[in-house]
Amino acid sequence: MPEIALPPLPLADWRETRDTLHAYSQLLGKIRRALTPPQPHWWHASLRVTPEGLTTTAMPIPGTEAVCEVVLNLRRHCVTVARGDYARDIPLSGHSLRRLRDEVLDALNKRGVQPDIDKEAFGDPTPRIYDPAAAERYLRVITVLDRLWKQFKAELPGDTSPVQIWPHHFDLSLVWFTGNKVPGVDPEDEEYADEQMAFGFSTGDEGIPDAYVYITAYPWPDALAQAQLPQPARWHLASWKGGLIFYNELAGRPGAADRLLTIFRAAQQAFAALRNT
Repeated sequence: MPEIALPPLPLADWRETRDTLHAYSQLLGKIRRALTPPQPHWWHASLRVTPEGLTTTAMPIPGTEAVCEVVLNLRRHCVTVARGDYARDIPLSGHSLRRLRDEVLDALNKRGVQPDIDKEAFGDPTPRIYDPAAAERYLRVITVLDRLWKQFKAELPGDTSPVQIWPHHFDLSLVWFTGNKVPGVDPEDEEYADEQMAFGFSTGDEGIPDAYVYITAYPWPDALAQAQLPQPARWHLASWKGGLIFYNELAGRPGAADRLLTIFRAAQQAFAALRNT
């Protein structure tokens, strides 16, 4: 099997485009949440990665047997609203969030789809910066990581989440459930009842501006930080607790994908041993 290369993603080259894509993805996430029947762990509010970009996947249209889909297409640089044989492309050319909201909702409404979302949350009239080349670089990175996360998902025992993009934090995530319940938590509490471990990729945030890979565990066992992680991973014990790998320490380096999988396996095995899974 050919080696999976991890493309570079320097923050300085795409910070403003990243923020634009983050905002646009939040709009798609709210539309998906409004139209998709509830799923465990809020999976109906997340997006999926495709070779073209980020998608809501097919969403049922209330009162019909039809479905619709909204795609943030980073290859053709548009938002595509589709229902059956109908498709409308909305070019990405620095739209304000308000304008994109209006055009996407108009395209949906004209096909009989009226998602109930908080429009004011997407009312910013400020024009957005969108660099097509930067968006394509992100697409290359996220499609490679989506493939890698799915490869790791196939190795895990028991239940796992989909590999998905969370619009709120704009991160790619996979959750593994140990099968154990958290002592003292109501077993019916969907969010907090299950022991779990998350493996994710963030494009950066206020705490860590540059892109990074994270590994978190719930509930957090202090002994986990004593486990040895392969380089360049380290334990992060400040604002949040978990494994941390800066993406630029992997990007463009030979064997980086295999190294990342080795780190994931080491962390998962250490947590499983502590939880007797």
